[in-house]
Formats: sequence, structure tokens, C-alpha cells
Amino acid sequence: MKLAMKYRPSALDEMVGQKKLLGSDAPLRRLIESDSAGHLFLYGPPGSGKTTLARIVAKMLERPYFEMNATTLKIEDVRKIFKDYANALQKPLLFIDEIHRLSKNQQEVLLPFMENNSALIMGASTQNPYYSLTAAMRSRAHTFEFEPIDEAAMEEYLDRVVRTEGIAVKPEAKAFLLSSSSGDARAMLGLLESAAAIENPISLKTLTGIRPHALQAGSAQSDSHYELTSAMIKSIRGSDVDAGLYYLARLIEGGEPAEFIARRLAILASEDIGNANPNALNLASATLNIVKYIGYPEARITLSQLLIYLASSPKSNSAYLAINKAQEAVRGGKIYPVPPHIKTHAKEYLYPHDFGGWVEQVYLERPLVFYESKGAGFEKNLDMWREKITKKEI
Repeated sequence: MKLAMKYRPSALDEMVGQKKLLGSDAPLRRLIESDSAGHLFLYGPPGSGKTTLARIVAKMLERPYFEMNATTLKIEDVRKIFKDYANALQKPLLFIDEIHRLSKNQQEVLLPFMENNSALIMGASTQNPYYSLTAAMRSRAHTFEFEPIDEAAMEEYLDRVVRTEGIAVKPEAKAFLLSSSSGDARAMLGLLESAAAIENPISLKTLTGIRPHALQAGSAQSDSHYELTSAMIKSIRGSDVDAGLYYLARLIEGGEPAEFIARRLAILASEDIGNANPNALNLASATLNIVKYIGYPEARITLSQLLIYLASSPKSNSAYLAINKAQEAVRGGKIYPVPPHIKTHAKEYLYPHDFGGWVEQVYLERPLVFYESKGAGFEKNLDMWREKITKKEI
């Protein structure tokens, strides 16, 4: 894609979007400009500028630059780079794309070099490295999340390119270029370039002929991916099966990945149903696993089954509210020591099984209440069990 390469930003001020990270007074920008950033892990959607930033950093800091992909990375190649620059005044910048695919062994090899700053390590991923990188790796680097480029920034970027290249784009075609690219600047320029090779001015018909569906989105038209997803979730929460199915169909027909839909439904199973019907989470978990392996078109049936089950289930957000309250308490400074009798190997600990399953005992220095049952569905059973176990009225 010639346009994507030609218009790739070469300085921080040219970066498209990411104002929270790279705006004039943003923390990451200030760290980069002062050469104080250290090792960096960047994660976010494709085409949001992660690789571009690595190249800009290497240029700004005048460091030798090496770009690798974790899927093809060879440890001996990495060792050679470190060896070649062992006595160099300016250490290299090693950029590793798809860093979440590094094996534990590969990560362990990198650790000592990160520790002694033999090179500046930057990694990029579409997934949060927290779930794939070891704690040792994460502790030696700062992690920043890149967001999809917002439509205003995408439009400004597109306008600059078409003006410079002398490409005419009809209004409805421009709207499609922006909405269907889902914040991926590279994909937008790729589609523009392909269409420009066919006609000028560019029409919507030509664009949809090349890209029938939006990238990672629920619609290429006025209703955005986010709005359709929100409408589906709210319909399920409101127990409207048919409305939920309608928005599910919109998402599927718009090219939304099955795994994304399954993840959203799994969140809803805990947040909006919870212990009112604990089996909802089991079914959501099974759906997540199933859609990873079967994909469309069959995955639509599994998603439909789950959606109907969730919409038909009793609703309770008690678990969601309870953990929110607990976290607010901790953030608010309610940090109490663990009572001595329940610490590890404490001899004073009263083992409930020795007392028929329950014995009165202090587990928290000060009494705090976070969980409030709504008595919905299976929650009634849980309330009854706790009441019988503790012999206290809930």
C-alpha cells in the first residue's frame, strides 16, 4: 500500500489521533522527548500507530533500529544484535511486533538485557500484554493503550491525502471510508488507493465492491459498531429477546467478529444476571470457547442461543455493585490489617469444618457491607443457604 507508506507520520506532531498519549503535554510524549520512557509496550487495534511511534522514537533518539515479529523472532538474531552493540555508546532500539506471541523462554532471554539496558525494547500488540507477558517483563516496562483513531482525526488525515494526491471522493464514499475503517488509518488508505486505481472521483459503489463490510465493526453506515453493541446489550438487559436478536443480526451482517460478540455477552452474564442465574456464565463461557473454533456461519447459531438464554434469565447486578463498592472502599483508604487469627499458619484459627461447617469468627478488623442481594432468581437460594449456614437472618 503505497499511500500508507508515503503518508506514514515521521514525527510526533504528525501522529494521527492518540492525543491522550502524544498530545503536547501528554505523559508519554514528555517521557519520549526527555529520553526517559525506558522500555515500552504498546497495545491497541491495527492501524492505530504503534509501529509508527516506534520508528519515530528511534529517529528522535538517533538509535539504531531493528524491527522484528514475535512469530518469526530467533533468539540467536537477538543475541547477535546485543553483542554487536555491547560497547556502543548509543544502544539500539529493538521493536517486536505481536509481542504477545513471545514464548516464556524468549521472554526470559530478553529479561537480563532489559535489566541492564543493553537495548531499548519496544513491543506492540493488538492484545493487552498483561495477559500474555510475564510479570517480570511487565515490571521492567511501561504499558500504554492505543485507542482506535477517532473519526475527526481520520477525516483530517484523509482530507490531507486526497488533497495532495488530487483524488476526488464523493460525500457518501467519504463517509464509508471513515466509518468502515473503524479507526484503522492504514486500512483506510489501502481502500482509498485501490478505489483510486479504478476511478476518480471515487463512488460508494466501488468502495463497497472492494470492501463489502466494515472492519471489526457492526455497521458501515450511520449506526456505529459501538451503538449497535450497546443496543444489543440493553435489549438483553431489558429481556427483549427479539430486539436483542435484531441487533445481533446487524452486528453479524456488518462483519463483527464472533469472538467480540461472545466476549460482550460473557460480561453481561456476570454484570446483569450474576447469581440470579449462575448457569448463564457457564453458557457464556462455553460460547466463548465454541466460537473460537467454529466461526461463521455456524457461530451465529450459538450466539443466538446464548442471547435468548440471557434475555430470558432473571436479572441481578448485585455482584457488579458489590465489587464496585469494595474497590471504592480500598481506594478510599480503608486498608485494614488481616486479623492475626486468620493469617497463614495461625494457631488460633477456627476451622469451620470442625464446627459443623460454620463458626462465628472475625474475618475483617472492621465490619463492612458491600453485597446486597436482590433476591432475584437463584439469589434467593443463596440467601437461604447463607442464612442456614450462619444461623443469621440475611
